[in-house]
Amino acid sequence: MKNLFITGIGTNVGKTIVSAIFTESYKADYWKPIQSGTDEGKDGDTIKQLISNTVTKIFSESYLLKAPLSPNIAAKQEGIKIDLDNIVLPKKINEVENKYLIIEGAGGLLVPINNQHFVIDIAKKFNCEIVLVINEYLGCINHALLSINYLQQHQYKIHVIVFNGSFNTEVKQSILNFCKGIKTIDIPQIEPLTKESILQNTISYLEFK
Repeated sequence: MKNLFITGIGTNVGKTIVSAIFTESYKADYWKPIQSGTDEGKDGDTIKQLISNTVTKIFSESYLLKAPLSPNIAAKQEGIKIDLDNIVLPKKINEVENKYLIIEGAGGLLVPINNQHFVIDIAKKFNCEIVLVINEYLGCINHALLSINYLQQHQYKIHVIVFNGSFNTEVKQSILNFCKGIKTIDIPQIEPLTKESILQNTISYLEFK
């Protein structure tokens, strides 16, 4: 079993779309340990709606929080304390050798889950390789380079950097200049989001198995 942790340079950069593509490409299992904003739906349900294969298992969350806020704040509102020790890998049935588990984070790397730990600490706990999702918006260069720098300084292995959606050439190159030796892939703007459109965007990424 190999664990890939899908994280982003911020919120709403397309982590769930990328998670669906990687889950479909690898016929992997999927798990989102901490889900905030359940009043607006769960990412695990979105993955289920977007993948076509019949072997993926979607595991239950360790923490479900109603408010669409940083997990530490959402948890506090509900009188819950998130404990990293209570986030444990789900038990797997008929585990296939070398099969992937796609673990989706919440928000960016340094989103707090409590007063001691960040979302990215989940990846460290399970020895995950990192899939960093970047989307273009004003400030994305700074956020991307800060994220890459943090991962490198703290000895995380970056599996691949994903440029998700349309990018200005100069913006993308400004990030690539600091990505020497790191694999990168481009995922186009996918509209509409359907099983078919996700399936169409899986083939190119199979080499990352």
